[in-house]
Amino acid sequence: MIVNEIWILAGTAVALGFVHTLLGPDHYLPFIAMAKARQWSLKRTLLIAFFSGLGHVLSSVVLGFLGLALGIAVNKLEAAESWRGNAASWLFIGFGFAYLIWGLHRAIKNKPHHHVHTHADGEIHEHLHQHETAHVHVHDLKKKANITPWILFTIFVFGPCEPLIPLIMYPAAKHNLAGVILVATAFGIATIGTMLTIITLSTWGLSFVRLGPLERYAHALAGAMIFLSGLAVQFLGL
Repeated sequence: MIVNEIWILAGTAVALGFVHTLLGPDHYLPFIAMAKARQWSLKRTLLIAFFSGLGHVLSSVVLGFLGLALGIAVNKLEAAESWRGNAASWLFIGFGFAYLIWGLHRAIKNKPHHHVHTHADGEIHEHLHQHETAHVHVHDLKKKANITPWILFTIFVFGPCEPLIPLIMYPAAKHNLAGVILVATAFGIATIGTMLTIITLSTWGLSFVRLGPLERYAHALAGAMIFLSGLAVQFLGL
């Protein structure tokens, strides 16, 4: 009887993991936005998203096991998860806003302008010039990009999986460690799998989008998307 109940709970965990991720724009929009702005490859984007999602799930699992070991009540663990969720959404808001401002500053600084050249033979011509792209090397851009994945990973570790702790409490109450692991694994696979699927489809779709003159605002747009997703989580409860 207990075995059947555990499998039903595992199925519920898969469904909740899928819905929890799909309705939470903070689970995928930051990666989609950064991949477009930073020109990450799909492989790199998915790798960053996978480890961020893994940290996201495991942080709640560790908190759940810690609560079980110390005999902490479910409502107290849920209060801790709520605090973490609040902190994560504000971190997304802060990071998105800061990145938006930096992106706007970069775009304004890198505004294209014309240079007129007069040759000795009297010929006059002009060409479009951008200061930043003319002097920044590829290696420098890669160095600047290094910190972004770590910021996303850190924020995701703060972010809780609210439905997970109540789910693992039931098999734990039955003293069924295998059941706890099964439910947590099912939830984790559904959550990370949904993240990677949405990111893959969205990144593929955006590969056909050309921003044209707005290309220099790519970082600002990415910051705006992260900022808005943080606001949606904080004030709309997504």
